[in-house]
Amino acid sequence: MAQDIFEQAQAAAAWIRTRSTLQPKLAIVLGTGLDALSSQFEKHFEVSYTEIPHFKQSTVEGHRGAYMEGMWEGKPVIILAGRFHYYEGYSMQEVTFPVRVLQQLGVEILLITNASGGTNENFEMGDLVLVRDHINLLPEHPLRGKNDSRLGVRFPDMTNSYDPEIRKLGLDFARSQNIRIHEGVYVSLQGPNLETPAEYDFLHRIGGDLVGMSTVPEVIVARHAGIRLAVLSVISNVCYPPDRIQETSGEDVVNVVKENTHKAIRVIQHLVQKLA
Repeated sequence: MAQDIFEQAQAAAAWIRTRSTLQPKLAIVLGTGLDALSSQFEKHFEVSYTEIPHFKQSTVEGHRGAYMEGMWEGKPVIILAGRFHYYEGYSMQEVTFPVRVLQQLGVEILLITNASGGTNENFEMGDLVLVRDHINLLPEHPLRGKNDSRLGVRFPDMTNSYDPEIRKLGLDFARSQNIRIHEGVYVSLQGPNLETPAEYDFLHRIGGDLVGMSTVPEVIVARHAGIRLAVLSVISNVCYPPDRIQETSGEDVVNVVKENTHKAIRVIQHLVQKLA
C-alpha cells in the first residue's frame, strides 16, 4: 500500500534527523535569485533535495534545490534553497511537500521569500514587500481531497495567515534602516509565462499589489499545519500602470533580485534574531 503524505513526510523528516541534530524551530524558503541568503549562516548540514525521500527536484534557474541546516546569528535555522512550482508539472501536494516535512521536524515559524511583479503604481524595482494577504488564482488546491487530521483541520481559517507581529518587526526594522518596504496583497497565478498588460491591469483592479507563480500553496499548507509565517518579496519588474511595463525575461528577474538581495538579507537577519 502506498504511503500517504503524512507517512512520506515522517519518513523524510526521520531521514534528516539521522544526519542532523540541530532541530531548528525556524525555517526560511529561498525564492528566485535569493540564494545569497544562504551564505549568511554557519552551515552544519546540506543535502540535495533529490537525496531526501519523496522530495522532488527544483528545475528552475535561481533555485539550487538544497536542504540546509546551520546557525544564523547564533540561532539554529533550516534553509530550503529553492522551491517547487506548479508550472514545473508537479501536483500541489508535491509543491508543498517540503512544508509538510518542516511540520514533522517541529518548525514553528516559516519565513518565505520570492520575486514578484509589482501591480501597485507606488512600487519600484528592487522594493521589498511584506505580504499582508493573498488572492489565490491557481487552478489546483493543496488541501483538495480527504483531510488527514494528523496534518491539520478540514477547514483552516486564513485570517491573519501572514503573522501581524512578524510583519511589524520587519516593517519597523526596514523603515528604521531607510530600506524601501511596503505591505501588499500577493496574487498567485500558475505561470510559467509572465502576464499580459491586460492581466496586470485586471490584477490591479481586483486588489493585487504584486503577482507571482508560487508561495500561496506553501502559505495554505503552513496555515493548515499551524505554522506562523511571513512572506518577504522583492519586486523584480514594474507591471502597473500599463505604460511602465517593459518586456522581461527570467534572467532579468534573477538579476534584479540579486542586485537587491542585500536588503532582504538585512530584514531576514533581523527577524531571525528576534524570532528564532
